[in-house]
Amino acid sequence: MHTKNGGKYDERGTTVKTEILAGITTFITMAYILFLAPNILSLAGMDKDAVLIATALGAGLVTISMGLFVNYPIALAPGVGLLAFYSFTVVLGMGVTWQTALGAVFISGLVFLVLTLTSIRQMIVEGIPASMKVAITVGIGLFIAIIGLKLSGLMAISISLSPNSLGQVVQTHGNLVPPASESLLTLGNLHSGETLLALFSLIFTALLMARKIQGSLLIGVAVTTILSYATGLSTMPENFTVLAVPDFSKAAFLQLDIPGALHMGLITIIFSFTFVELFDSMGTLIGTATEAKIADPKSGKFPGLGKAMTVDAIGVSAGALLGTSTITAFVESAAGVGAGGRTGLTAVTTGVLFLICLFLAPIVSLVPNAATSPVLIIVGALMLGAIRNIDFDDWTEGFPAYLVIVLMPFTYSIANGISAGLVAYPLLKIISGRAKEVNWIMYVLAVLVIIRYVFF
Repeated sequence: MHTKNGGKYDERGTTVKTEILAGITTFITMAYILFLAPNILSLAGMDKDAVLIATALGAGLVTISMGLFVNYPIALAPGVGLLAFYSFTVVLGMGVTWQTALGAVFISGLVFLVLTLTSIRQMIVEGIPASMKVAITVGIGLFIAIIGLKLSGLMAISISLSPNSLGQVVQTHGNLVPPASESLLTLGNLHSGETLLALFSLIFTALLMARKIQGSLLIGVAVTTILSYATGLSTMPENFTVLAVPDFSKAAFLQLDIPGALHMGLITIIFSFTFVELFDSMGTLIGTATEAKIADPKSGKFPGLGKAMTVDAIGVSAGALLGTSTITAFVESAAGVGAGGRTGLTAVTTGVLFLICLFLAPIVSLVPNAATSPVLIIVGALMLGAIRNIDFDDWTEGFPAYLVIVLMPFTYSIANGISAGLVAYPLLKIISGRAKEVNWIMYVLAVLVIIRYVFF
């Protein structure tokens, strides 16, 4: 990760202290996955303790690998969207056992690895135009911000169902997507103590950053956590203990069903896992690496991107072997980058903290959403600045970038945003008589995106 006299740290304008603080910041903003993953996968019939063990081990080992072998400040853990797809669509919706679903995740990881080792993934990244790469960075920033706004309570979703919709809710046992006219994004409840605490944390942390105080994000989280307990908004759990030895007898190691996943009926599931992971991870890797200023300023390429993608691909299958859904690069890595993280030491720090949490899980649970969610909102602001590099005067560049930026947060999917841009960019170039400006890989990707959304 570094050479004599701290060469790599100097090259990237950072220090060991900054890297460690950044790693802690990244960990704190994504530690919620240690509790979210067990809750979601338990709905698929999996044991919560087993999922916690798999999540902490998987996130820790794969993130450390990203730091040691790639020198990127990127953390990995089970992806939230894919956790939901795994439980609600595959297991509950299609009646597939969780063991078979893990088999599908494992196979998608192998497909991913082949795409990486044959350099197809790298070709995809290098074939994407500069405006799209910037749009991905900005879109992820807004995506992070909307997650932070929701978790903080500063944003709420208001639903006012018509009598007809209410009837459909009853008939479908709650399985209804409300019409656009019946759901709104609104300001949260500012009379809520938790929401007011999050608002204080946001303002307090922003003021620290305005003063350019080192470790502003981490200081904001610590102060807010202390205030949460001091004001009674958070309370210490009963029988609280610092150490909690994990029960490895409950672990779901190697319990995946690969033969079952190879059944023809599950090919579309494997494809879906692979497709979503391809664009989610690509978006996160590009966006975070760009924000960390890893890209070569002349060529715009990312040194070590192939290795990063290899670790990412191996992580998918490794997660399935350990007993959790798709492990992928986390958008919250941008929090550590925002705190100054530029090298693999940031990732190693985050990974070690995940491993420690196998034994210190109760302490992690003490940090409230009001302390972590403002970090995501602020990081969104930091990443938004890249939008100045998009040429909106050129409609063929600006409009595809716009679609990427707005669809990521408002459809709650990185993949949806990138997919829209991949189709719009070559289409507008062709119509404008500028088809030669488009890398051939963009045409291939556009066709694959259309096939995916039409047939799968």
